[in-house]
Amino acid sequence: MQWKKIGRALLFPPAAVVLVLLPGAAAFLAYCMRYLPAQSVVAVLSYVLATYTLTICCCKIPRLLRFLKNVKENNKYAQFWRSDANLRVNVSLFGSLIWNTAYAVFQLGLGIWHHTFWFCSIAGYYFSLAGMRLFLVRHTSRHQPGEQMLEELRRYRVCGIAFLLLNLTLSVMIFFMVYWDRTFHHNEITTITMATYTFGALSMAIVNLVKYRKYSSPVYSASKAISLAAACVSMLTLEATMLTTFDKGMMDLTTRRILLGTSGGAVSAFIIAMAIYMIVRSNQQRKTTEGSIHE
Repeated sequence: MQWKKIGRALLFPPAAVVLVLLPGAAAFLAYCMRYLPAQSVVAVLSYVLATYTLTICCCKIPRLLRFLKNVKENNKYAQFWRSDANLRVNVSLFGSLIWNTAYAVFQLGLGIWHHTFWFCSIAGYYFSLAGMRLFLVRHTSRHQPGEQMLEELRRYRVCGIAFLLLNLTLSVMIFFMVYWDRTFHHNEITTITMATYTFGALSMAIVNLVKYRKYSSPVYSASKAISLAAACVSMLTLEATMLTTFDKGMMDLTTRRILLGTSGGAVSAFIIAMAIYMIVRSNQQRKTTEGSIHE
């Protein structure tokens, strides 16, 4: 019985212990991976502590899911958030607008400071995304989905055209990455963190694109298409970063150019296809909507 209590205490410690262990174990592991040999005693201890922390976090997942389910079903604010799709879209658009603008200003500052067009091209891309999101949020902040369908279709079509123009900026970025080998070099841990974020953003963009189709709102679909395009470009820059960071001199420049050129071409083609789909679909739905109004 005593061993059972000890085992339970080790696997299910208080939440305060987990909150202390989680950042502590992560920082300890990052330090050992960066500065200590992998075979050292201290490094091995960091691996053990990280494994233990991960184990107790996994043991907390069922309890956390029950807590979140209870909040989702009984909390009035959570219910209001779930029931108001327009609020969720507005919050997402405003947050993305602020992030895109801030990141674009940062990249523009780097371009001016280093006197390079590479950072300016990235700034132009994110300024374009911010402009598209501002264009959409001006509508979603004043109207409910489907309230002005013709106006929504017009904005959906404009976003499709903007994607075609945005592809020019993307082509410049791909040219810099492929021809002039302009990529980023980060610490390995930083790169892994970026990869985790990028894959998460791509997954959420795909899920939301499918999820929000049920509202039959072209503006909603356009907002999620922007997120998907941004995630795809982030995947491209992540690939360039990983090829540079983890290369260790094993890959020649020609191979790297082929990989980046192929991936860049695929992303560019995908955005062009998505833009054409948005333009064609908006024109078709606009004719149907105008015909039903005239009847």
